[in-house]
Amino acid sequence: MLPTRHLTILAFAAALSGCATSTANLSHAPVAAYRESIDLDGRLSVNYQKDGQPQSLTGNFNWVQRPGRIDVSLASPLGQTIATIAVTPGEATLTQAGHEPVVAADIDELTARTLGWELPVSGLRDWLQGYATDAHGKRFTASPAANTVFTKDGWRLRFVSWQDENAAHPVPSRIDAQRSASATSDELEIRIVISPVS
Repeated sequence: MLPTRHLTILAFAAALSGCATSTANLSHAPVAAYRESIDLDGRLSVNYQKDGQPQSLTGNFNWVQRPGRIDVSLASPLGQTIATIAVTPGEATLTQAGHEPVVAADIDELTARTLGWELPVSGLRDWLQGYATDAHGKRFTASPAANTVFTKDGWRLRFVSWQDENAAHPVPSRIDAQRSASATSDELEIRIVISPVS
């Protein structure tokens, strides 16, 4: 009979072997070519800091992207609109129920100021399709096998799941985005679940 220590080592080796096998079997097929026009729906959850206290928000989103324009609608889980965002070159407008629209040039800064957390719209136009700009300024193309990247603007992205990871061009289904606290920004975590395109 093998000593307990040997059994533990064998179990650990088997676990590592299983991990290596499952990783090796992941598809290396990249996402489809980038599209200027997309319509997506889904859910998001946000963990952020406000006045030094942890806060969280869960809701639904609708993303309509066309050449030169992005329209985003954020809603509560019950469907009540929280905010609408319109982004065109050089201008971003955020409208909340019962408030006058707020206009600025930088949508990421605008959402941080008005919502209390930053919706990184400029990054999301890439992330939702499985793309990003990495920490070295290079274009990153995600696949089920290559699913994690650190972006140039400080986000750690992980493409957690796919609508069909064995497709010729898999489509992201869940994206986790995390930005650590820095001298200029608080820690922020966003989980995005994209509904299947019908």
